[in-house]
Amino acid sequence: MTHCATPSEKDLLGSRRATGLLWIGPWVLIIISAGSGNLVRTLVWTFGFTVMGAACLINARRCGRLHCFYTGPLFLMAALSSLLYGLGILPLGRHGWNWILDIAAVGAVLACGVMEKLSGKYAGSSKPGA
Repeated sequence: MTHCATPSEKDLLGSRRATGLLWIGPWVLIIISAGSGNLVRTLVWTFGFTVMGAACLINARRCGRLHCFYTGPLFLMAALSSLLYGLGILPLGRHGWNWILDIAAVGAVLACGVMEKLSGKYAGSSKPGA
């Protein structure tokens, strides 16, 4: 008889190493580079948000982690915005970097904190927190 992994067993967020490499590390790099010049910020933010966005989409597919369905596209949009703003293509004004960071951070907090409290951890879960 084979063991079918539960959603929580497939969840990359259940692994400290994966969480550190795929989410905490990129966030740290993004925050550290926030005071850097345009080129560094463009490269680091585009890379960091891409890593987090791809990891979220993979995790959503693997285990159905509810917030990953939202943060994946959000982080990929932040990556694209970082690239286009850094190249001078996306006109976000003087505070464009702040807009990108603030929207990504607030969106992630809302998805991770609020959404999962109201709807549960995994897609199709019957109760919040499950």
